[in-house]
Amino acid sequence: MPDTTSNAADLASIPALLARNAHKFGASIAYREKEFGIWQSWTWIEVAEEVRATALGLLNLGAERGDHVAIIGRNRPAHYMAMVAAQMVGAVPVPLYQDAVAEEMAYVLDHCGARFVICGDQEQVDKVIEVQDEIHHIEHVIYNDKRGMRKYDHSHLNALGDIEAEGRASHQRFDDELNARIAELDYDSTCVMLYTSGTTGKPKGVVLSNRNIIETARSSAEFDNLGAGDEVLAYLPMAWVGDFIFSIGQAYWTGFCVNCPESAETMMTDLREIGPTYYFAPPRVFEAQLTNVMIRMEDAGRFKKRMFDYFMAHARKVGPALLDGKPVSALDRFKYWLGDVCVYGPLKNTLGFSRVRVGYTAGEAIGPEIFDFYRSLGINLKQLYGQTEASVFITIQPDGEVRSDTVGVPAPGVELRIADNGEVLYRSPGTFVEYYKNPESTASTKDAEGWVATGDAGFIEETSGHLRIIDRAKDVGKMADGSLFAPKYVENKLKFYPNVLEAVVFGAGRDMCTAFINIDLTAVGSWAERNNIAYASYQELAQHPQVYRTIQEHIEEVNRSVANDEMLSGCQIHRFLILHKELDADDGEMTRTRKVKRVVVADKFADLVGALYDRSGEIYTETEVTYEDGRKGQITATLKICDVAVMDVARKMAAE
Repeated sequence: MPDTTSNAADLASIPALLARNAHKFGASIAYREKEFGIWQSWTWIEVAEEVRATALGLLNLGAERGDHVAIIGRNRPAHYMAMVAAQMVGAVPVPLYQDAVAEEMAYVLDHCGARFVICGDQEQVDKVIEVQDEIHHIEHVIYNDKRGMRKYDHSHLNALGDIEAEGRASHQRFDDELNARIAELDYDSTCVMLYTSGTTGKPKGVVLSNRNIIETARSSAEFDNLGAGDEVLAYLPMAWVGDFIFSIGQAYWTGFCVNCPESAETMMTDLREIGPTYYFAPPRVFEAQLTNVMIRMEDAGRFKKRMFDYFMAHARKVGPALLDGKPVSALDRFKYWLGDVCVYGPLKNTLGFSRVRVGYTAGEAIGPEIFDFYRSLGINLKQLYGQTEASVFITIQPDGEVRSDTVGVPAPGVELRIADNGEVLYRSPGTFVEYYKNPESTASTKDAEGWVATGDAGFIEETSGHLRIIDRAKDVGKMADGSLFAPKYVENKLKFYPNVLEAVVFGAGRDMCTAFINIDLTAVGSWAERNNIAYASYQELAQHPQVYRTIQEHIEEVNRSVANDEMLSGCQIHRFLILHKELDADDGEMTRTRKVKRVVVADKFADLVGALYDRSGEIYTETEVTYEDGRKGQITATLKICDVAVMDVARKMAAE
């Protein structure tokens, strides 16, 4: 573990932590990156040298205190180091989502007033060039990967490697200035600006200070005993606050190693090769991994399938208890050990989880069945609840108190309370400074005493002190009969099934709940292949009668489960349809972090929602879509609408 007794004044910025790490962990590996199939590494000493060279290069280009430096690209050591270099010169790094279209990037680049943009490759450079006609304050575009860049106009384009080389060559001119700027950094200096996902409107620039990031990194690392020997895989968007706190905040506090995969396509292979000890993934990643496992088991032979089912049933029975150190009989321990040899161990190895000591999921609520599946394998998966404005951590689950139905207790240093309207409020050292250029939103979100309104509805259990999140406060409502409507609760249960990629439930103010379903093309396509069912498109497969029957069975199973919850039993689904297209961020239906924009979906597909409630058996619809190259197109479809069996007892329970 790093020396936590160091004077806080000496470790008041990320560059100060970097200097400490270069001295203390010098020859230890700070970053690894897989390129062309080969892992390359940087020690802390090499990182410190490279960051300083980049910072000197930025000074050579005229970087001023308070400038905003946008970083666009995949997870690469050079991009993380560029963020720290920007901090060194007193500038503010602003990472952007690399899969954002030019129009989305234009808003952020314009809003933050970026003078410098560091791009990962030609694709990102092209997006910036596309918007430069309307954004005139971008002075320098810097690219990391030189491939494809030879014939561009380089009057305002620079290779990152050249910037570093020029920085090293000009160090005598700028060393004193750089040292002075590093010395000026303190706990209240801005560390990073991260933009919200924009679920309900335009993204907001969240200003986070060194105090926010370092205090949060310190307390969360101590909570889970993270140290210099840990390994993480950095594969989630750099623009997301979780990646920043794990790959820079905690990494620089503890000195652990950050590993960057070669590409999204090789991520699972790279995950297995690295075998991280500390792992984070949003629920959609765990859902996708579970879907792949289930598909493989459907294709397995009868003996393997029976063995898998037998030992997984035993794992669900005793696995979580063993993980929490609770008493388990000798026979059950032996059976679990045998299952580990035959099933759990090989499966964890395939998933890349053999060495995971601490795993987290957050961002969206995870289905209890999915959560319990991973814990039954002996993976110490826990939930945390957080947001960008909190520097991630609001609540966290201590070892031995991990449950699928809560998000844990307040993280170290966090105060928690529930407002009169049921909204969750918090206050902590990680609480953001402000929304950039948006004092009205800042004032409406954070009060004078520092309490932040999360926008989520929940309650704190009296006996355990654990927080339970019901749903987004704006999404929780009442049905026509007065029963509680919380769509996310039902949606998460549906997404446990490998065939269901996404679900959107409607019902606020209505006499019944209905749903849109997106099928998982990988899982359903595998089923079609096994059954010799030909299909030419997602739309054709989605409308197949057997697919509808399967989804109907899943929904009826969920209805039986929901009926057992007295508070939410009114949320059973009565009717559904399978959408003719996948919900897509490029079409504005989801955020870049794959959160459904519920209002947008309801408005865009208003004709389909209406058909769910007017008892139609089918409906013809036309929808505009965005293709990968940015072109717009129109797709048409006639969608079937199916009724689903519900349990009448649920209504009686709600009425009582």
